[in-house]
Formats: sequence, structure tokens, C-alpha cells
Amino acid sequence: MIGLDTNVLVRFIVQDDPVQSAAATSLMESGCSPEEPGYVSLIVLLELAWVLGGAYNYDRSVVASVIRQLLQTDSLLTENARIAWSALRSFEEDSADFADYVIGRGNAEASCSRTYTFDAKAARDKDFEAVPG
Repeated sequence: MIGLDTNVLVRFIVQDDPVQSAAATSLMESGCSPEEPGYVSLIVLLELAWVLGGAYNYDRSVVASVIRQLLQTDSLLTENARIAWSALRSFEEDSADFADYVIGRGNAEASCSRTYTFDAKAARDKDFEAVPG
């Protein structure tokens, strides 16, 4: 198994740099298979959502679609896929950042009763509560 960094996935998805995009595509096609999947950490998924939405101005629905496709790809193995899927569903239905939902779901899985935040959008989610005061 090989690990994949955010910049490799960005070049593979966006195809905006001829040299790096070709290298990323070659790596993804020849180095990742169902038998030997590429490993995508949750941190990489968070960075990917941030980069696509921020630096590339991808619409929220496009970011969600990209994450969904990565999670469904049998030649990739995602760290804590259950958390990623749950976060993705909330990201598609509400307005907080994908990272917020990953944090909330991860903390819930770690037996936290809730996660406190100053982020008003995240505070609407079932796993969060606004900091009192």
C-alpha cells in the first residue's frame, strides 16, 4: 500500500499542471489497485476539501462529489471511512465545513458527549454545542 498526499490528489483531480498532473495520474493508475490500494488519511480528505473549495473555488456540491468518488473508489483505502461517510452526508445536507463534521464525528466516536465550538454553523450539528457565554 502507498500513502497519498493532498497535492497528488489535487493534481490528479484538477489536472492543472501538465507535468505534475501526468505524474499523479500515472501513479494513481499504476500504483493503486483493489489489491494494493492507495491510502488516504482523514487529514488528506480535510485538506482536499479545503483546497478545492478555497483555492479552486469549487462549489460545495462539487467538493462533496469528489469526496464521495474517492470514498467509493475500490483502489483507495480511506482512514476511518465510517467517519468520513458520516461527515460527508452532513456536509451535503448542512452548511458547516467538511472538517467540522469530521471533527464532530471523530470526537463522538471517541465517546465525547459533544464538541464545543465557537463556529455557529457547526454548533447546529448534533455532535456540537456552542461554547456558553
